[in-house]
Amino acid sequence: MNGSQEITWTLHKENPLIAPPWPSPIIADPSLLLPETSPDGKWHLIAHSILGLHSFTSEDGIHWSRPSFLFANAMRPYLYQEGETYYLFYERYRSFQLPFSWVPFPKWKSRIEVRRSKDLKHWSKPHTVLLPHLSWHESKYGKSISNPCLIKVEKIYRLYYSASLERIEDCGFCEPRYIGYAESERITGPYTSATEPMITPEVSDPHCNLAAGAMKVVEHNGQYLGFQNGIYVDERSVSGSAILLLKSADGITWSRPTEPILKPTSGWMRSHVYALDVKRRGKTWYLYFNARDDWHWTRGKEKIGLLLGEEAVP
Repeated sequence: MNGSQEITWTLHKENPLIAPPWPSPIIADPSLLLPETSPDGKWHLIAHSILGLHSFTSEDGIHWSRPSFLFANAMRPYLYQEGETYYLFYERYRSFQLPFSWVPFPKWKSRIEVRRSKDLKHWSKPHTVLLPHLSWHESKYGKSISNPCLIKVEKIYRLYYSASLERIEDCGFCEPRYIGYAESERITGPYTSATEPMITPEVSDPHCNLAAGAMKVVEHNGQYLGFQNGIYVDERSVSGSAILLLKSADGITWSRPTEPILKPTSGWMRSHVYALDVKRRGKTWYLYFNARDDWHWTRGKEKIGLLLGEEAVP
């Protein structure tokens, strides 16, 4: 297991922690709320299956409840808290698109929505935050805006997001090609997007030469940490995805690592290590991620596990 100079990363011994709900073959893109910031003192996690969004609760962050269904036609959630209000951002797609996303037509079309709640049980009606509107938001596979992540930079809300689509041939489905950002003076927008993507795949990057995937950004010790699941094709012409830890002084221009903090191994993590959320408690980082055990959509299953990070004691 590789780590940064400041944090040592270790897979939890009870992984995987969450299996997909029937009849979905996947549970993916976890978003986490720590017990000290939740309304009931429990751990909360929201993730998506092919059916939509599901919520989970836990007393210890390891053993999770059975899923409670939230919303259909929604995926890739992100929970953001301000005061006593919780904001749930997610990608909204047209009805039945995800279960049949392997079919080339009709083309994909999605947007980012947000809902509000005081108790994580009762949610407001959806409000559209961002629509695909720039040339790099679109590809021959459709128009895609996804993977929201929100931080506040002084008085400005910065929304990181993925855009466009790249087909992963040996999987038979698409993943996000670019990562960009948009800014607003209000949580619910309107947001103004940067005109060009912030992160693009590079042929010379062994861990991000096919698609940029998604990224969660955290402010820490006067800098920004970006946890990205880059998607690549290796020397065997086989695809994969690994979690990279990027660093930045301004949250826009990033230095890239030479090695990931987590990459595919075997078993439930055999082919891809995918999207994540990460929160810090004291000196410990809790990084929940989903991983895939096989390539093609007809065979692969995705489950959620935990990567623990321990900061070095000065």
